[in-house]
Amino acid sequence: MRILRLLNRDAERWALLVFYVMLVMTMAVEVLRREIFSYSSIWGEEVVRYSFIYLAWIGAAAAVKERAHIRIDVVMHYLGPRPKALLYMFGDLVMFGVAVIALYWSMETVLVSWKFGSVSHGLRISMVWFLMAVPIGFALMLLRLTQSFLRDLRSLRDGTDVYEGDKLFD
Repeated sequence: MRILRLLNRDAERWALLVFYVMLVMTMAVEVLRREIFSYSSIWGEEVVRYSFIYLAWIGAAAAVKERAHIRIDVVMHYLGPRPKALLYMFGDLVMFGVAVIALYWSMETVLVSWKFGSVSHGLRISMVWFLMAVPIGFALMLLRLTQSFLRDLRSLRDGTDVYEGDKLFD
């Protein structure tokens, strides 16, 4: 149970750290190779590109968890706890619907790649591993949206302030 709590709290952070370190290290090696040896590899570019794609999609799920997406919340300042919770719940439901549709269509792309056995040009690895970034990101978003909806439902039921995440400006 402790491991599940730890994963729930930090899974996206650790995944983001791994992909970010991989991106930075590979980019640094490739820059040094290009400037010192006048040689670069195609695999380095691919590692950086696909690390960045995974960073974006896992980061989107992390932003859903922390309510860190850019939003216009002028109206929220004038609402009480109940209407605010209802509005956030409505937003989560709309985003849930969008994420379900996107998950479905992104899986179709992965399945087509699986069927035809496409591989990347430099690494010669199945494109399925790279295309899975989108469905993984949307699946994580669905999990975090469900958790957010349940958290808001508890706030609505208890009459407490809804979780709004960190504010960029106050």
